[in-house]
Amino acid sequence: MEERMKPSMDSWLDEAKAHESAGKIGMYLMHNGVVRETARAQVRDGAEDTRPVAAMDFSCDREKLDAAVADTYKLPGIYYIRTWLAEGRLQAGDDIMYVLIGGDIRPHVMDALDYLIGRIKTECVSEREIMG
Repeated sequence: MEERMKPSMDSWLDEAKAHESAGKIGMYLMHNGVVRETARAQVRDGAEDTRPVAAMDFSCDREKLDAAVADTYKLPGIYYIRTWLAEGRLQAGDDIMYVLIGGDIRPHVMDALDYLIGRIKTECVSEREIMG
């Protein structure tokens, strides 16, 4: 589990590059999820009669997150993972999450990021959009 204050990606990368695993890492990839004004139903399902999103109630099951991260470390070539997830009432434009993954080669890192974000979104978090 990570700190609750919004992180600095520059600091995260500095720490990752100083980590004992840095010599094995040829790529870092970062994800920054943000609360968007466009409703999920419109973006994913094409619904056109939705109102803009004003806010989101967001929570995370930290034990499930830890399990997802542990499983991601089992993927080929993955040596560094760091996560930060917000909690509570978030406004449109606020950061929801940051994920940083470091690994040996691009395909491994891209696959791992996709895998971990998928697990987080389907198993670890609860999101409720509040329409404006």
